[in-house]
Amino acid sequence: MIALYPGSFDPLTYGHLDVIERAAYLFERVIVAVLRNPSKTPLFTVEERLNQIHRAVQHLKNVDVDAFSGLTVTFARKKEASVLLRGLRVVSDFELELQMAQTNKTLAAEIETIFLSTSTEHSFLSSSLVKGIAAVGGPISHMVPQHIEQALRERSGPKEDMH
Repeated sequence: MIALYPGSFDPLTYGHLDVIERAAYLFERVIVAVLRNPSKTPLFTVEERLNQIHRAVQHLKNVDVDAFSGLTVTFARKKEASVLLRGLRVVSDFELELQMAQTNKTLAAEIETIFLSTSTEHSFLSSSLVKGIAAVGGPISHMVPQHIEQALRERSGPKEDMH
């Protein structure tokens, strides 16, 4: 069974990686799908995000990384995915995620949405939070893989004061 894990991943956090690693155990194949969204201005380009994710999941042999635009269910059909994977951090995520899942079901009845709750130690993480902390030089090494931390430091703000 193929699961598609769509998102912006700007940047990928340990919360995302937690969901990916657990999904890789549950599914034959997992496709991490970076959405090309022209209405948003991400910190990293789609290509940079694809490279960042590739590096972070290289230890998972059944995980692929790709980009798409348009409807998630259209891309899922193209990739022969029968499951859309969504991560839940906190209860407030559930309302929007449930609405999206129900909408997707009306668009593609054959595709199921499965929710995985993020592990407790990562439940506070969001890409926006990480970018905000990085922008002011705060500590983020416990939030993102090292190569992503380095990219954030180079892109978004002052260097962390190590003294």
